[in-house]
Amino acid sequence: RACTEVHGICVVVYCLYVVKISDWCVTCTAMDSWEDQADGPPGPPPPPPPKPANFNFNPNAQTFAFNPTARTFVPPGFGAPPPPPPPKAAPPPAAHQVPAPVGPAPAAAPPPPALVPVAPASTAIPAPASTPAPPATQPSAEASSAGAEAQPMETDAPAVTPAATSEDKGAAAALAEKVEELKVKETVEEPVVPVDETAILKAYEALAAEDGRDHLNIVFIGHIDAGKSTLAGQILFLTGGVDKRTIEKYEREAKEKNREGWYMAYIMDTNEEERTKGITVEVGRAHFETEKKRYTILDAPGHKNYVPNMIQGACQADVAILLISARKGEFETGFERGGQTREHAQLAKTLGVSRLIVVINKLDCPSVSLPGGKWDKGRYDYIVNGLTPFLKQCGYNMKKEVTFLPVAALYGHNIKEAVPKEMCEWWEGGTLFETLDAVDPVERNPLAPIRMPIVDRWKEMGTIIMGKIESGFLRVGDVVQLMPNRLKVKVEAIYRDEKEVTATRSGENLRLRITGAEENDISPGFVMSSIKAPVPIVTQFEAQLMIIELLEHNSIFTVGYKSILHIHTAVEECEVTKLVAEIDPKTKEQKKSKFIKSGGVCICRISVDKPICIETFMDLAALGRFTLRDEGRTIAIGKVTKLPKAH
Repeated sequence: RACTEVHGICVVVYCLYVVKISDWCVTCTAMDSWEDQADGPPGPPPPPPPKPANFNFNPNAQTFAFNPTARTFVPPGFGAPPPPPPPKAAPPPAAHQVPAPVGPAPAAAPPPPALVPVAPASTAIPAPASTPAPPATQPSAEASSAGAEAQPMETDAPAVTPAATSEDKGAAAALAEKVEELKVKETVEEPVVPVDETAILKAYEALAAEDGRDHLNIVFIGHIDAGKSTLAGQILFLTGGVDKRTIEKYEREAKEKNREGWYMAYIMDTNEEERTKGITVEVGRAHFETEKKRYTILDAPGHKNYVPNMIQGACQADVAILLISARKGEFETGFERGGQTREHAQLAKTLGVSRLIVVINKLDCPSVSLPGGKWDKGRYDYIVNGLTPFLKQCGYNMKKEVTFLPVAALYGHNIKEAVPKEMCEWWEGGTLFETLDAVDPVERNPLAPIRMPIVDRWKEMGTIIMGKIESGFLRVGDVVQLMPNRLKVKVEAIYRDEKEVTATRSGENLRLRITGAEENDISPGFVMSSIKAPVPIVTQFEAQLMIIELLEHNSIFTVGYKSILHIHTAVEECEVTKLVAEIDPKTKEQKKSKFIKSGGVCICRISVDKPICIETFMDLAALGRFTLRDEGRTIAIGKVTKLPKAH
């Protein structure tokens, strides 16, 4: 071992016997152990050892003998180099000249207190003359005497490397390839093609000229067994989406299962489990048209176990139809605490539904109808008066955003055509179709960045993704990227209302065939966005939150509260990391608080484990509103107010 210090070079050689190094080189061993440093404050550094007057070292020596009192050092066999490794033959080095010491030799120092017997000073190895050194086969007397006591130790000589075999070469090549694969390659960003706004506007105008009708997404919500699937099926039957023969087939199947009143729901509930139990599980999808608009039906489940599926459908809707069963006992069950009428109405407002149509169904039921099958206005008014205060509390504008109307979904009364006067002489309003056609169209900006949350994906002659395009304008051949994994994909085909089109505007529910990504690369909750203006990717954000109702055993909302975050189509576990302020609902003043109770409003910071794609509510409301759920109940609703600067 050799260590270089500013004071000189110390060569320490280990023999088979113990040598106390600290007596020979203090500089190299003074700070050799971190334990010594911890014993106390370091003292002044020791003085450097005297530099030897004459010191030479031959690294090619075959043997070694050590005498600590000698002034010079010449290994036996000095000048005889080791055999060079094949195939190169190195020339023998020239003889080393070690100058003789000038003046008398100093007095011999006593040997170190060790078990190694060393030669006396008088047996110091003499300096070699100018003649070549003796061959290695004739060691000196001093070396012989030292070798009799200690085993000679070879110094570091060039080792002879064996010839590499073919297997070694193959393993080395495989290792080199593996190292090359594991190297972090520098990604070269492809230049972003500038957006041709003129071409987009021309395509948008051509699409509007082809079919100028506005498109609306309708979600059917409400308590279980309120008639959601029945109403959706009746709409499809009245608009020609289902023929008479199919209805007769469904009617026979329902009669065989002793469910005569469910045959119209079979149009939407295609799953055998849903038909047997009479419960919608997945969000059903269908399309119908009127003279003024095109519509997409989203039939959401009403059971409390499938509220996450309901949220997935409601987040794609523009208009919500809240069905209320007028049958005695059913309205009260759905509207009381824990009923899905309350939760669905609150969720629809939170998820961005702009219009709410409250459809009071089953007024023709014998339990509430008047003699002769007439609809009871008293029952209708009772339901309207019960719902109005709650809907105001949810944030609905009762004059502009909410409409009430009675229907009979099973028989199709007051859906396409007005209810007969002999059945309901007191109703002066319009039908369901007239109410839907009167909804104001939603403004769409074709030049906005593309944002399309992914609802589902599957394999069908390529990779298919499904979702609602919230903003922007999309054409076949456009190259976009899927966030957060930043996959660049190309749109090969666009399907709208079961028809293939060349372009589409925002607000449409679409199915896209893409290339550049596989099914396993995409998950629900991903967002397809423009390359030039990608959607932000964050793991934390700041939001304004309104606490609806906390759990009985966890009634304090504070830092560390964990729940399930539902934002557009993404579902992630989240945790409150900071309470910024509590907001007074009346004065809107902010104050510091350590916890929030039910009914309170606050600004807090929320973090998630996995990155999510969101926008602030001001930039894009559809990607900036969310709900928090805990143990199957909605506990809070909120909107994103601030994102980290680096996202």
